[in-house]
Amino acid sequence: MSLQIQNLTISAKDRSQILNNISLIIQPGELHVVMGPNGAGKSTLANSLAGHPNYCVDAGDLVIDEENITEASPDQRAKKGLFLSMQYIPEIDGVGIGKFLRVAYDAVTGKKSNPLKFRKILVEHCKNLDLEESFLSRSLGVGFSGGEKKRLEMLQLAVLNPKYAVLDETDSGLDVDALKTVGEGIAQFATQETGVLLITHYARLLQYMNPTHVHVLIDGKFVAHGGMELVEKIESEGYTNFSN
Repeated sequence: MSLQIQNLTISAKDRSQILNNISLIIQPGELHVVMGPNGAGKSTLANSLAGHPNYCVDAGDLVIDEENITEASPDQRAKKGLFLSMQYIPEIDGVGIGKFLRVAYDAVTGKKSNPLKFRKILVEHCKNLDLEESFLSRSLGVGFSGGEKKRLEMLQLAVLNPKYAVLDETDSGLDVDALKTVGEGIAQFATQETGVLLITHYARLLQYMNPTHVHVLIDGKFVAHGGMELVEKIESEGYTNFSN
């Protein structure tokens, strides 16, 4: 059981290569952190895993639990248990968060949920994320603060309960209180049943969790693999002493 990124090479639609021969294995219960400077290809990696149409797979494979999903559509990947928390969520006026989450849950699981029972579950998750019940009636992403956007992503994560979660720049736009709530939520979610790939610029979010693996991505290639010692090196020296 694992999410396997096998020698993945990715280009944009204009054929410019962004990722070059990327490999990674994420098993349930593992929390992998990918760090790197701007333009390293971190968000491209996240979007490519989710099947974003703006990126082309030139070589390599993506495998979930021994099933090759390289050619699968984004919705098919979600049904196989892959979740992407985007760096920038869309704003959709008129689409209530509660209804959106119920429709998403039904689509991913293939089951039709009871609206009243599902609402109770949502309310409990909201409490854990310091969100008022009224949050569920708001339009998706419209007028959200940075903290509200990230809490919404954590709410989706809790509701959909995927096998593997890819979290892109989850700490961007968060104040201290929201950072703690989101960080603790990620740590709680990285269980024996779930594997997490967290993409971040900064170490501040990592104080609320215990990553099992840390990877440094520069110019579309992994240049270092290790643990928290890599994070400490980045904090003290930056990326200048890493090379591809």
